[in-house]
Amino acid sequence: MANNVEITILLDFYGDMLTAKQRDFINLYYNDDLSLAEIAENEGITRQGVRDAIKRAESQLYEMESRLGFVKKWNGIKSTLDDIIGCAEEISDYNLNHGLSREINDTTVKIKSLALSIIE
Repeated sequence: MANNVEITILLDFYGDMLTAKQRDFINLYYNDDLSLAEIAENEGITRQGVRDAIKRAESQLYEMESRLGFVKKWNGIKSTLDDIIGCAEEISDYNLNHGLSREINDTTVKIKSLALSIIE
């Protein structure tokens, strides 16, 4: 299951760099949960042909991540943004219990909103 999620994430980042057929086959296999036989029947090719195309595409996705590292970088950015949101919540809680400054409250709300907008 972890491999499926990993391939799907790699497809989100690098899918446009694959051929249309590779992208379609991987999408049908991983996202639409079609079997190799179902894809082969729909495409009019052999099951082995579909498997080979998917394996080749998977290798290319892993190679692109190895060279470019966008998924790794994004995961680092997301982790940092999660930390920023956590710090803003701590500041907001402290403010609520020790003085209730409207400016601090408004700023922490803005920080959380900006961080969430980047994540989404």
